[in-house]
Amino acid sequence: MSLPSEQNWLILNHLLKDLTKKGYKIPSGINPEMGIIRSTISSYKRDPSHPDLINGLAKAEMSLNNIQGTLLAIAEEEGEEYADEWLDLLKQAMQGKEVFEFADSRSKFLVNSPPGLTTGRINLRVPLAEERVQEIAEWNGLIIEYDDDVTIQLHGDKEDLKFGLKEMGSFFLED
Repeated sequence: MSLPSEQNWLILNHLLKDLTKKGYKIPSGINPEMGIIRSTISSYKRDPSHPDLINGLAKAEMSLNNIQGTLLAIAEEEGEEYADEWLDLLKQAMQGKEVFEFADSRSKFLVNSPPGLTTGRINLRVPLAEERVQEIAEWNGLIIEYDDDVTIQLHGDKEDLKFGLKEMGSFFLED
């Protein structure tokens, strides 16, 4: 299921690409901010009950509103009809319609950690017993993601993450 903020992000991302292609100068902070917002939305979807992620989503939505204002002002330079088309797409998203499909990213690296959390990544030589890793992650209050059989991502408080990674260090010694 797609969140309204995801749709908003997707529409603005398409608008951003279109304006760039048309040769408009985009303020330098917008691209990196869009990356952070994308990461925040994805993190929130993984754990919608986590207070840090809820606050992060609220901040991300405020940033999206600012970016929306900036991009629509630039879009108006292209013409009122052009700006209205994008505004219409944004209105559809606000009504809960899925305007664009949000591609599930299976990237091998995380560009940004979820807000308030630190991220660690482990690449193993051999696939692990999932239950054992899950047990260690849960014991240390970490969010765990499996990229594939030999790559996992852990998100959590810096101290918890350090301890969890240390505890998982024994897996590197096993043959």
